[in-house]
Amino acid sequence: MTAKHAEELNRILLQRAIIYPDSELHGKIAGFYDYGSVGSEIKRRWQDYWRAYFLNMRDNFYEIESTQIMPEKVFKGSGHLDHFFDPVAECSKCGERVRADHILEEMLHETFEGVNAKELSDLIKKNKIRCPKCKGEFKEIETFTLMFPVQIGAGEDIVTGYLRPETAQGPYAAFKREFRANRQKLPLGLAVVGRAYRNEISPRQGVLRTREFSQAELQIFFDPDNLPEVDLKRVKDTKMNVLLAGKKKPVCLTAKQAVTKLKMEDFFLFFLAKTCQFMQIMGFTEKNFRLRQLDDKEKAFYNKYHIDLECYSPSLDKWIEVAGFHYRTDHDLKGHQKVTGEKMEVSYGDGKKCLPHVLELSFGVDRNVYLILDNALTFDESNKRTYLKLPQQVVPFDVGVYPLVKKEGLPKKAREAFNALGMVGFKVFYDETGSIGKRYSRGDEIGVPFGVTVDFDTLEDNTVTVRERDSTKQERVLIEELSNKIWEMKG
Repeated sequence: MTAKHAEELNRILLQRAIIYPDSELHGKIAGFYDYGSVGSEIKRRWQDYWRAYFLNMRDNFYEIESTQIMPEKVFKGSGHLDHFFDPVAECSKCGERVRADHILEEMLHETFEGVNAKELSDLIKKNKIRCPKCKGEFKEIETFTLMFPVQIGAGEDIVTGYLRPETAQGPYAAFKREFRANRQKLPLGLAVVGRAYRNEISPRQGVLRTREFSQAELQIFFDPDNLPEVDLKRVKDTKMNVLLAGKKKPVCLTAKQAVTKLKMEDFFLFFLAKTCQFMQIMGFTEKNFRLRQLDDKEKAFYNKYHIDLECYSPSLDKWIEVAGFHYRTDHDLKGHQKVTGEKMEVSYGDGKKCLPHVLELSFGVDRNVYLILDNALTFDESNKRTYLKLPQQVVPFDVGVYPLVKKEGLPKKAREAFNALGMVGFKVFYDETGSIGKRYSRGDEIGVPFGVTVDFDTLEDNTVTVRERDSTKQERVLIEELSNKIWEMKG
């Protein structure tokens, strides 16, 4: 099933202009992908819903837009210059270079986060792991910087900058200005939705590991000695599928039960539960979504809490990290304070002073979109069709409009329905090419939830056929009632 699933998903992604390799005409470079006319709309809708959901969780949460090229000092303050490296395993025979921890994960089916280069070398030797290309032996593991350097300026004015490897540094560098501009109030949430860049050693598995990618991250600045109040009752029954640190099987917990198991204060658990609710809205259940708690060896040294959000990939038959929940303490502001000499401590409320701590909600946009598509792929054997069962929030089009034939006034009548639906806010897809069955199939394969067919009866009684994607059930509806009917069917 995995091979069939992967083959069909790849066909739809390419054929339906969802995701495809960048610059195919000129010879593609690994790790760069384009979103086509359909894919870019799915991605845009995911990002727009993410903004609406997370930025409205409470007041004083805002989106900012920071630059993608930043000065070298930013990454000195963040620690990237000193610590942002990947372990490289190079074949002594053919020169193939791969991520050492990744090849160990593929061969041993374990995770190796936080394992240093020497330990990785020892594990490769102990388990007699060879080059996947030529079966040669690997050299000793070396480290490789992941950041792309950029020369800024000309002549004597040249300075070094870097393409940002994450969007988070924008909010940290802008924190004090935003704090002053937004009523000197904590907590303060600063989000960035945008591009980031990492010079991956051997990018594979499509958009799951690329050199240019999109992130949606929310940094929540707060006083650790005066945790903001949250209404945990609102989320207490939210179910979480949690793989606790050191355990091999996940347990299903409500948010209320997780207080004890995860040993988190209500403030953190509230945002964790809200994040789980977001994933549930995106169509994930306890069968294909889980939280994985990292132990002290796996998590970054500055994280007090580190939980990965993982989704199951049917096409790859493995769990993929799609987001992270990180309590980063004061690591980031303290790092920038040390490099710049500027105090990052602030006064708020009735004169309280603190160096804010940060809770980070970090989402890989491309990974989320891919895993939604992967899990949405549905084989309807009874009707001999394949379709994307996309959640309403991310469908590329709300409705497809199809004249039965391209003559006798049907296209004109179909255009009337198309325009009427567009005028009330629906994103509408129009198609008059090929048989009606093929048009339904094209709409199904890009996840369009409703199809409206204009036929000869429409000319007589002003009714159209509305077809629902998942059930394929059809219903006759008056054109003047069409928009209300579709709103009703959307739920």
